[in-house]
Amino acid sequence: METFGHIIDGEEVLSRSGETFDSVDPYTGQAWARFPLGGAAEAALAVAAARRAFNDGRWSGLGRGRRRSILHRFADLILEHADELALADTRDMGKPITQSRGNDVPRTADNIRFFADHALIAAAETLPMDSGHHAYTRYEPAGVVAAIAPWNFPMMLESWKVAPALAWGNTVVLKPAEDTPASATILARLALEAGIPPGVFNVVHGFGPDSAGAALTAHPDVDRITFTGESATGRIISAAAAKNLTPVSLELGGKGANVVFADADIDNAVSWSIRAIFTNAGQVCLAGSRLYVHRSIQDEFVARFVKAAQAMVVGDPQDERTQVGPLSSKTHYDKVRTYFDSIESVGGTLLTGAVGDGLFIHPTVVTDIPADAPHQCEEIFGPIVTVTPFDTEDEVVGLVNDSPFGLNAMLFSENLSRAHRVAARLNVGTVWVNCFFIRDLRAPFGGVGASGVGREGGSFSREFFTEPKAVVMQIDQTAD
Repeated sequence: METFGHIIDGEEVLSRSGETFDSVDPYTGQAWARFPLGGAAEAALAVAAARRAFNDGRWSGLGRGRRRSILHRFADLILEHADELALADTRDMGKPITQSRGNDVPRTADNIRFFADHALIAAAETLPMDSGHHAYTRYEPAGVVAAIAPWNFPMMLESWKVAPALAWGNTVVLKPAEDTPASATILARLALEAGIPPGVFNVVHGFGPDSAGAALTAHPDVDRITFTGESATGRIISAAAAKNLTPVSLELGGKGANVVFADADIDNAVSWSIRAIFTNAGQVCLAGSRLYVHRSIQDEFVARFVKAAQAMVVGDPQDERTQVGPLSSKTHYDKVRTYFDSIESVGGTLLTGAVGDGLFIHPTVVTDIPADAPHQCEEIFGPIVTVTPFDTEDEVVGLVNDSPFGLNAMLFSENLSRAHRVAARLNVGTVWVNCFFIRDLRAPFGGVGASGVGREGGSFSREFFTEPKAVVMQIDQTAD
């Protein structure tokens, strides 16, 4: 049993209460690591440490160039500890090791490097004025940032929040998901080794309601809250933040639509569509769980899609051959299992898919699901995809937009005009054309409706993690 602590003011510590909780490997069903159970006391200590570090300028006062150098060293250390970080996430939530090591670790390092560089090269505005005056803008760090991360891409999404906050001179208190806490402590250890001063990057472990998460979101000395997770939790966090008028950035749930037009390259569409729904056992907020296929190619596409789904290797996430691991926890498995078990009762037809031993659900493809069935309307967050035919462009745009969620969509077409036209009509935050999950970190990321509030990425992260300031100067004393 490995042991991990909170990281508060540069020290790895236990909770004052002495209480702990375990992380259970979803593949073996055995606890593999123990963590201190934090609450309001630990959240307060971490916020106080972050406030001291912010107020004394030990981080913001270094300047962007020096911060950039330290953050790049942080990224170097992440790559040097790739195996340790990857194994932590795999043991915590069952992600295949090839994904943890081959995707999540390098993207974590890339996030840190990008925001470190972006903060250094980002330009502010100069605003020439009449009458002998001149105005310009400054982007000052906001202060103490509470970052609350999800369990499906632990280290990667932690870095998506922590990196821009640190790059712009803020201090951070990170609360990782209680199901996947290990990589957060490892990241904070590496941050200290890289030279990030004590108190600048703190980690508090615990739960949400009546625990560390609730204490952080309600704390009056927190200046920004960034959260990724379920829409219901986002609403609770918004209500807590509103009492202190704390700005929030919320990346919430999704019910991603994937549209395959008749003129699509079917091989390409099948390949990307498989990744879009079955990567990480479907535990992806961006998952293409609603698949719409033009009726004229439905039979051919579905036959290839089902064959590819059946060929996926399901098994031990530490085996490098594995493509689909177990679901992340017994609680989450039970939730996804209710959707699987009710497919036929709502009128659906199961083309492939099965329940395996332990916490496994094999890649599942379903047709004939009614438009108002929970499988079509709710975020399943598992390896289950519904396939629906369509006939016209207007029809499928209406189907995609008929959802409370608006995080992302995909479309496959070799018609350039159609691709631009449909992308403009979809009410979502991101549209991928002939691909999936390709990111440009300068682009805005976030959703509409129940999928979130605000955008992060590039200058959008700068706007959130800073306080833009206008400076107006008189340059001609004879002017009014």
